[in-house]
Amino acid sequence: MDSRLQTYVVEDNLTIRENLIGTLEELTCASVIGFAETEAHARAWLLDPANRWDLAIVDLFLKQGSGLGVLQACMSRKPAQRVVVLSNYATPDIRRRCAEFGVDAVFDKSNEIDALVDFCMQQAKALRSSPAGPGA
Repeated sequence: MDSRLQTYVVEDNLTIRENLIGTLEELTCASVIGFAETEAHARAWLLDPANRWDLAIVDLFLKQGSGLGVLQACMSRKPAQRVVVLSNYATPDIRRRCAEFGVDAVFDKSNEIDALVDFCMQQAKALRSSPAGPGA
């Protein structure tokens, strides 16, 4: 069993997605196990019980649909699964709306990447000490 944080990325911008995946896998104990560019694809993958994930990182503006729809779908996630938003639009109103969907944290793409990395490292540490382990 892989002890790294099993992470799913919902981001439609190829450059941002590739840079994010590289950063997460280099600086944290995260393993990116998949990605989606649309709301429909993200919802289908994240809601499939066969897919074991620990963390979903969701952008709000996608090629099709909205990250808010993804967040709504994730409201029924397992207690150990975490969902965060990474957006250029991390305004107080957006942060409030995300909180209504049970999001664990909201990070601004322009100046909070370090905070996202810290969050991932904390989650990986918590999972390693959990009896259920990663992907549970």
